[in-house]
Amino acid sequence: MNNQSPDQDALRDLAEMIEKFAPGDGHFDLPVAGAHVFRKNQVNPEPNRVMSIPGICIVAQGAKQITLGQNTYQYDPSHLIVYAAEVLIQSNFIKASKEEPYLSCVVHIDPERLNQLVMKVFPYGPPKNQNVQAVCVRKSNTEIVKAAVRLLDLALKREDADLLIPLVVDEILIRLLRSPAGALIAQMGIIDSHSQKISRSISWLKENFAQPIKVEDLASLASMSPSAFHQHFKSITSMSPVQFQKALRLQTARNLIVTKMIDVANASYQVGYSSASQFSREYSRYFGKSPAKDMALLKA
Repeated sequence: MNNQSPDQDALRDLAEMIEKFAPGDGHFDLPVAGAHVFRKNQVNPEPNRVMSIPGICIVAQGAKQITLGQNTYQYDPSHLIVYAAEVLIQSNFIKASKEEPYLSCVVHIDPERLNQLVMKVFPYGPPKNQNVQAVCVRKSNTEIVKAAVRLLDLALKREDADLLIPLVVDEILIRLLRSPAGALIAQMGIIDSHSQKISRSISWLKENFAQPIKVEDLASLASMSPSAFHQHFKSITSMSPVQFQKALRLQTARNLIVTKMIDVANASYQVGYSSASQFSREYSRYFGKSPAKDMALLKA
């Protein structure tokens, strides 16, 4: 991948295409699988806590900042971000307005398809990547931006989109595999890599977060020793497995309280807490507000 920033005409084309799918704030899935677009018309001083998805985010306009553990990353039209796993992050839109909204296109990553491309790009094996991480920010370029424009154009016209969009996604992945981020991205597609093993355990935790867990059982699911599992899990997510489960519980409870108007006691029980007082204490530490105060602010 070259180190030149994307061409401004290509960025304008991408912004125009994104706005065709995103007339207002929010996340918009494309009518065909493989990507979604996002629009935000204002900055948010309070960070959002969300779960990332494995994918590549290409920004056409505006800027965003995310925090994972102790690390903070910023990306904008000159930089793209790659998420190698589902992890809990804090996100802030730091450059967005009604006149110039934040606009991005996210290309989803299918590990099985990526594995096939890894074997083609690296027929003698991918470069070693000892520093397993979930997030990588790299310079974007005109070729990748133009590929994203073609992807959205195909989704808009629909003609042969199901056949051609996967080829454009392949192009984007191949360009990234040949870039300095190639070693990290390759790990996402290598069967039985540390990244894939931890991703399997994260998927299990997402589906079973209300259940009591033992790290030994998660390690067995990932086919790793408990000590190696704990090390690699924390390296990727910046949390221990128990901390990750707690965060999932608290975020799910917050959604129940705010969007479904479920009372605090019932929400805490549904996400696996046996004590409402313990839930309120941990909720207050995690979000910086009690459930009652948070609910009142969010409603306002």
